[in-house]
Amino acid sequence: MKALIYNEFGKSIACRQVADPTPAPDGVAIQVKATGLCRSDWHGWMGHDPDIRLPHVPGHEFAGIIAAVGKDVRRWKPGDRVTLPFVCGCGVCPQCASGNQQVCDHQFQPGFTHWGSFAEYVAIDRADLNVVRLPDELDFVIAASLGCRFVTSFRAIVEQGKTSAGQWVAVHGCGGVGLSAIMIASAIGANVVAIDISEEKLAFARSIGANATVNARGSSSVVEQVRDITDGGAHVSIDALGSPQTCFNSIASLRKRGKHVQVGLMLAEHRHPAIPMDRVIANELEILGSHGIQAHKYPLLFEMIRTGKVRPERLIGKRIRLEDAADELTRMDAFAGTGVTVVDTF
Repeated sequence: MKALIYNEFGKSIACRQVADPTPAPDGVAIQVKATGLCRSDWHGWMGHDPDIRLPHVPGHEFAGIIAAVGKDVRRWKPGDRVTLPFVCGCGVCPQCASGNQQVCDHQFQPGFTHWGSFAEYVAIDRADLNVVRLPDELDFVIAASLGCRFVTSFRAIVEQGKTSAGQWVAVHGCGGVGLSAIMIASAIGANVVAIDISEEKLAFARSIGANATVNARGSSSVVEQVRDITDGGAHVSIDALGSPQTCFNSIASLRKRGKHVQVGLMLAEHRHPAIPMDRVIANELEILGSHGIQAHKYPLLFEMIRTGKVRPERLIGKRIRLEDAADELTRMDAFAGTGVTVVDTF
């Protein structure tokens, strides 16, 4: 099969022929029909993820058709249209037993712990637990665009933030994660203030539901602006970028007893950011993470898509060939463009 592969961190990525994957007895091989490009893949290519072993095929946001099944698989057959969360569970640890496969003690992640979806085929273990059936009306590109960004934002807003109608949600960073969070929060009736350094992205944020925007470029008053717009601070604030500054601003812009949800990755030298702990204590703030979503939670999101409450297709920026993904991936630290880039030609 054709796959995008690299042999050294931070060095060249190239398309070449590699062996087709063979499913494990409890696994499946999936023909990839679409796969998203995510900044998490850039972090992996840079060597920020200790789970990656070289040579490596990145890619973790994908949808496709089951091509082969292992002998122990019961729920799936060749030809089924599927996707899956980027964190896959083992099914036997305490976290999986409680329904929280997104923090499985023995998790595997295509594109990180295993070869991923920047390829014509990808193998997935423990398929009966981890693979998700696609609704007939949902095409592969939209399904792939849900990837880790939309589904992680969905869980951050709905499950972790417990956001309700009428509350104020601050979203720091208007990339794929942030725009997804804005759309979802708006869909459930929350008021949203979007923060970014790009007027183009802020304008797009307004078009998908943001009630107010703040341009953080060169501004030392982001927190004050958010607190002013929200009349005392956000009920829920999302760091959708993952930097020491956005993390600090997100926490500092909360009202009393507000919730900060960290979605943007904090890796390498950003792993231990400073936070305003004095405010956390005095205002009884909550600091939460959001790490993907469980396979069994997808139907809730699919129903919102089916009824038109959210329209993730609006967040698709461009579609490219697999061969073009190498250049796109290496430039993801520039935060260029608006929306999600999806590979749909292999």
